[in-house]
Amino acid sequence: MVIDFDSFTPLASLVGGVMIGAAALLLMLTHGRVMGISGILGGLIVPSDKSDVRWRVLFVIGVLAGPFAIMALTGAPVDRTPVASGFTLPIAGFLVGLGTAIGAGCTSGHGICGLARLSIRSAVAVGMFMGAAIVTVYIVRHMVQGG
Repeated sequence: MVIDFDSFTPLASLVGGVMIGAAALLLMLTHGRVMGISGILGGLIVPSDKSDVRWRVLFVIGVLAGPFAIMALTGAPVDRTPVASGFTLPIAGFLVGLGTAIGAGCTSGHGICGLARLSIRSAVAVGMFMGAAIVTVYIVRHMVQGG
């Protein structure tokens, strides 16, 4: 395995992490909500409280507009590398959606917000996410691709 140290960006990663943490804290302080994208999108599809729709829409717009804002500010394109194609993408999307439904949340909800709140359930969920990710990468790289 080759490690690409040219793509290691500690300052950008730190700034991004601080921004994500600040956004999660701000959402928790202002709305009492966890910043998990599956819950945010789910609340748009089946809203339980009409007053929640506005901030959810604005959040999704911000997530989608973020790369374009970076491109406008820096003049540099945002790297977009597809990780799946064909039927793999919708199947993977379905499995991720199923997992978030079964696990009562997604990686952002459990990994960022749940761990910060010292939630045991989130710690178990993150362990399961990471374990499944490690096994999946191993299978794809060594068994499917023949690497």
